[in-house]
Amino acid sequence: MTGDVPVPAGALAPRPSAPALEPGSQEYMAAIAAAIASVRQRMAAACIRAGRPVDGVELLAVTKFNPAAAVVAAYAAGIRSFGENRVQEADTKFASLAGSLPGGRIHLLGHLQSNKAKKAVELFDCIQSVDSADILDEIAKRASAAGRVVDVLFELHTGEESKSGFADEATLFKAMERAMAGGSVNPRGLMTMAPYCDDVAAIRSSFRTCAAAFARAQAEFGSGSMDTLSMGMTNDLELAIEEGSTMVRVGTAIFGQRVYP
Repeated sequence: MTGDVPVPAGALAPRPSAPALEPGSQEYMAAIAAAIASVRQRMAAACIRAGRPVDGVELLAVTKFNPAAAVVAAYAAGIRSFGENRVQEADTKFASLAGSLPGGRIHLLGHLQSNKAKKAVELFDCIQSVDSADILDEIAKRASAAGRVVDVLFELHTGEESKSGFADEATLFKAMERAMAGGSVNPRGLMTMAPYCDDVAAIRSSFRTCAAAFARAQAEFGSGSMDTLSMGMTNDLELAIEEGSTMVRVGTAIFGQRVYP
């Protein structure tokens, strides 16, 4: 971890994003590709400052509230991991793209209700928002019934008051032990959301808390498949990378401001 690395000027400010163009047009495809290249430059610069390999952090494109054309454009620009918040939206969107995204993986980022677990297990390659033992059990039950093994990340609450997640390491590790004892979920690591603010100390503290829990989880449960520390978004990805993130979740800096339904 590199907490003493200076924060680059403007690291917390939103970056210019893809202009409002007709989705699917050549101009739109080019704008998305340019935005992704810009985000990758930010990521590489943060990795260099932190003394980390520039290919050590994966870029996940958050496509929630964006059309299928956004997924196609991001995929054409090299993205292979996509994040969605709602099961129904993702089901409709990716059904229209079936067979056209070889190697692509869909991640659920939003809170999962138990009555949506069956569909989520069928649709998503990774559920990043496991925030309670109850939803873990429901995912495991549905995955077992479907004959699937689903990758999961455990969401640790580290500072965003409105967000869900395990409140502390004790309950988190109990859930992870539960997952390890089963066979239908594959624990891959942790996810967190830092407070949405410009307080660098608060954001770093959030990321450090999650990174420390991740390191202890690797030591406790083995680091074989426990390889993903998902933290950092458009406004704070530099700080997340400096604190050890292996995956950043970026939407606005790629696709622009979303229109929320």
